[in-house]
Amino acid sequence: MPDLELGAIWLGNGRVRFTVWAPRAREVEVHLHGEPPRFVALEPCPHGYYRMSIDGVQPGDRYTYRLDGVDEWPDPASRSQPDGVHSASAIVDPTFDWADGGWEGIPREALVIYELHVGTFSAAGSFDGVVPMLPSLRDLGVTAIELMPVAQFPGDRNWGYDGVDLYAPQTSYGGPDGLRRLVDACHAQGLAVLLDVVYNHLGPEGNYLAKYGYYFTDRYHTPWGDAVNVDGPWSDDVRRFFIENALHWVREYHIDGFRLDATDRIIDESAIHFLRSLSDAIHEEATRQDRHIWTIAESDANDVRYIVPAARNGYGLDAQWGDDLHHALHALLTGERDGYYSQFGSIAELAKAVRQVFVFDGVYSEYRQRTYGSSPDQGDASQFVVCSQNHDQVGNRAAGERLSHIVGHDAARLAAAIYLLSPYIPLMFMGEEYAEDAPFQYFTSHTDPALAEAVSRGRRAEFSRFGWQPEVPDPQDPATFERSKLDHSLSERGEHAAMLDLYRDLLRLRRERPALACLDKRRQDVVELEGDVLLVRRWTDGDEVAMVYNLSAESRSPLLPLPPGEWKVLLGTADGPQPELITAPASARLTIAPRSAVVLAREGVI
Repeated sequence: MPDLELGAIWLGNGRVRFTVWAPRAREVEVHLHGEPPRFVALEPCPHGYYRMSIDGVQPGDRYTYRLDGVDEWPDPASRSQPDGVHSASAIVDPTFDWADGGWEGIPREALVIYELHVGTFSAAGSFDGVVPMLPSLRDLGVTAIELMPVAQFPGDRNWGYDGVDLYAPQTSYGGPDGLRRLVDACHAQGLAVLLDVVYNHLGPEGNYLAKYGYYFTDRYHTPWGDAVNVDGPWSDDVRRFFIENALHWVREYHIDGFRLDATDRIIDESAIHFLRSLSDAIHEEATRQDRHIWTIAESDANDVRYIVPAARNGYGLDAQWGDDLHHALHALLTGERDGYYSQFGSIAELAKAVRQVFVFDGVYSEYRQRTYGSSPDQGDASQFVVCSQNHDQVGNRAAGERLSHIVGHDAARLAAAIYLLSPYIPLMFMGEEYAEDAPFQYFTSHTDPALAEAVSRGRRAEFSRFGWQPEVPDPQDPATFERSKLDHSLSERGEHAAMLDLYRDLLRLRRERPALACLDKRRQDVVELEGDVLLVRRWTDGDEVAMVYNLSAESRSPLLPLPPGEWKVLLGTADGPQPELITAPASARLTIAPRSAVVLAREGVI
């Protein structure tokens, strides 16, 4: 079967080719919901496929598949669900007047990722609503936006991880053409677009895949129920469904890469892991198009195999999450020690995370009660993504508080300096760059009343076990969604504007100073000093920069073990005047305010 045949493919001139994988059915008909309605039997093909090219069909026409003359369901590879996840699919004409000819994408070493949720990023809550903010993101120093999942989900409000129509951009966001307009506008601003895709499970409402084929297996259990079947009987065609999905986003929407959700929950015991097959297919497409297309694994397994090349029996992905830096930083700044934060809380763990990303690199974890992780030495610095907050770390708190809400602006500024000036790929969560006041809370709009009540009740029960004091917002209440919308006008006022200026300065330093632009964890020295102070020195040919981070709640005046020379202060995160020059080694002592950072550069190097 040729690539990209799944679904209803518009051929032009009133002709559409329908292809569906339905091995559970003995016969499949496409029901065309026109006037008059038509039922057309599809021709059976090997391995449980059915297909047929049909005339007299136009873009926008609705259709469903009828299985064995009885039940009708939306297309598993539907390109559009204009009336919701339970209704008919719609024919889509993929023709679009793209203006991004010659676009080559963004090199991995230049990625500065900005994660956003389309529904809450703007007042419009749409793809088009993102577009006016793109110039300001570019000017900030962002080089790629990462869209939280946009595959069709039930209702109008959702984080996106309940998607069930994986080929169809969410209708309430603007559907197929809305997404194309956004991607084209991003490329015009020099911004890449990464898409968060969920290949480890589907949402609980509107998931009709099992009606058609053997997409799931009870041989493995996941937090969402039966696992996706990527290594059992019929799994070749399940793998094809998801791999074609990724290629679909690349070819029809010009997507520049993927954040692959919870890859450690994709259970695959076969000789060639699904992730390796996916990576190979995407990289082949990148070569064919002669542009950068990236695959980035979200995982808390600390398993370097995700990024080890396939030739060395790895999965061959381009990058992966490095959550330990976030955990170490969060535990130090907040004092929280619940759950996985119980593993962190000392300056030594933060130093190790800055030094090599993984704190748990094959050592014993009391929290997990086992040894976990592997050495990250086989991965380059540019293969790890780090942050001080993201949608999970904010939204999975009971009240959705951001880091600046918990620790204040001073500590949030320090956190920004630590991860933005690290040798890893930084990821910002929308609004953190100006200390957004709105929380980011968990919201849904399930249309099944029983499911909606179960989700609301489950959310309350989940946090009551942790003893969290804030009242847990009801995910189904529209007010929960509205509270989570950003107010970009804050960025023009007071401390919010000052935070934005700091982020802009930090990203400028990262971009313009050769020592910071060189993503090489071997060209850095990380030293723990007394009083919860961390000294990070980074260098490259002709440039040397040092960052002094005071994680304590008191001022410190450490003697800095710096190479001899005069060191000029480039930036300080605390309010007030900064020293202009210090001399090493004899008098390299610097007084640094509580919860603040100072950045220095050795004079005469560049």
